[in-house]
Amino acid sequence: MPRIADRFRGFLPVVVDVETGGFNSKTDALLEIAASIIRMDDFGRLFIAETLCEHVEPFPGSNIDPKSLEITGIRLDSPLRGALPEKEALHRIFQPIRKELKATGCQRAILVGHNSFFDLSFVNAAIERTDCKRSPFHPFSSFDTVTLAGLAFGQTVLSRAVQSAGLEWNESEAHSAMYDTERTAALFCSIVNRWKILTGF
Repeated sequence: MPRIADRFRGFLPVVVDVETGGFNSKTDALLEIAASIIRMDDFGRLFIAETLCEHVEPFPGSNIDPKSLEITGIRLDSPLRGALPEKEALHRIFQPIRKELKATGCQRAILVGHNSFFDLSFVNAAIERTDCKRSPFHPFSSFDTVTLAGLAFGQTVLSRAVQSAGLEWNESEAHSAMYDTERTAALFCSIVNRWKILTGF
């Protein structure tokens, strides 16, 4: 039976998207984080197993650009937001990932993202701020779906890449961490599964 641990050299791909208060991971707030755990079926095809999402309280002294809130539609004062402190939010995201690592025999999770360096920089900054000792993620390696989609479909914008893969895209739901993560995860699975058909790998 094929194992996901053998497909990516012991790495477990976990698709991550963050919504933030700006572009600087050291100074700007992390506001949402979502993660899709990827599994492999008996035929070696990837699929989304579970998607986790947490709303995050801005860390003390963090910057939040109003333009960022306009794009994401996040309302910080909404009582329905249910935001958690960074440390608790990371714990809730990381715990199921660590459990999946044990179940699959993978050594580390590898972050998959659309412009993955951006998401990884915010995750790493939050890890550093909260003194998190047990991050499941590789600290600097990542898989970037911008590169993969550029190769596979000639598209680098997420919405266009998703549609080029024959997947649904709803612009009104975009820019929420949950939706963007699940669409990025579907895109990643689609590309890897097509590669398997083309090459047998």
